[in-house]
Amino acid sequence: MAFKNSPFRFQMVDVSLLDPDPEHVRQSINEEALKGLTNAVRKLGIIQPIIVRPAADDRYSVIAGERRRQAAIQAGETQVPVIVRDCTDEDALEVRVFENIGLGVRSALEPRDMATAIQAIAQRFASPEEAAQYFGRAPTWLAQATAAANLSEKVTALLDAGKISSTGAAVQLEKLARKNEAKAESLIEQIEQLPDGEKMSKKDMDEVLAPARSEPAEAAPSPAAPTPSASQPEPATAATDTPPWEAPTEAPQPTPTPRTKVNPGKVKLVAELLCLSEEDEETILARLIDEFLSLRGG
Repeated sequence: MAFKNSPFRFQMVDVSLLDPDPEHVRQSINEEALKGLTNAVRKLGIIQPIIVRPAADDRYSVIAGERRRQAAIQAGETQVPVIVRDCTDEDALEVRVFENIGLGVRSALEPRDMATAIQAIAQRFASPEEAAQYFGRAPTWLAQATAAANLSEKVTALLDAGKISSTGAAVQLEKLARKNEAKAESLIEQIEQLPDGEKMSKKDMDEVLAPARSEPAEAAPSPAAPTPSASQPEPATAATDTPPWEAPTEAPQPTPTPRTKVNPGKVKLVAELLCLSEEDEETILARLIDEFLSLRGG
C-alpha cells in the first residue's frame, strides 16, 4: 500500500521507545544547530508530531523527525507526539527526501511576516535582552530579526510596488535613513521615479550605500543610483537574499585584509545547516558568531 493511502494513528509515546533508522538519509546532525531546536522544544514541546513506523519489541523507528527526537531527549522530554504509519523502506526514503528538499510540510514565512511575528513575541518581555534570551539568541539578534517589521511607509510602499527587489534591500535603506536622512530621501525619490517593471536590486543598493557607510551625516549628496535594466535578470544575490533576521550586525567597515580561503565544501555544509545561501560567506560567518555568543551567554 502506498504511503499516502496507509492507515495512521496519533499517540503520545515514551521517547525512549523511538529508535533512529540506521538507513536514514541524514547521517550527521550538527550539534550547534540542534541546540536551537532543543531550546524551542524546551519552551513549547514538540510542535509537529514525529512520523514513525512500528518496529520489533513494541518499539518504533523514526521516518521523519530525527532532529526532533534528539532535541526532545536533550530538552528532558519523556513523552512525545507521534504519528504511526506502516510503510516500506522505499516509501520511508522518499518521505525523508521530499520533506528535506522543501516539498514537505514546512514553508518559510515571508521575511516581513516572520519579523512581525517575532516582534509580537518580543513585546511580551520587559526588555530586548529578555526577549532575545527567550529565543536562545544573542541580544544583537533581536534588532536584526525584527527590522523588517519596522519599515517606514515610504520604503514599505516601494517594496510592495516591486521597485525594491527584496526585504533585505529595504532594511538597508532604513539603516541609511537613520544615518543620513537627506541621503536616504534622495535615494527614495530616485527609486520612486524608476519606470514600471524596473527595480533597485540588492546589488545596486549595495553600490549606492557603500560610500554612506564611511561618510558622516553631513557628507555630499548621494551619488545617482545605477539605472537597472528591465531586460537583465536579477543578480544571484537578490534571488537568494538572506532574511533580515539572519543579516550580519551592522558595524564599521574595516579595510579588507587577505584571509585564508575556507574549504568550499565546508562552507556549503554550514550554509545548509543554517538555511543560508552558500554564496554569502560574510552572512554565514555573522550567523555563526551570533550563535557562538548565544551559547556563551553573550
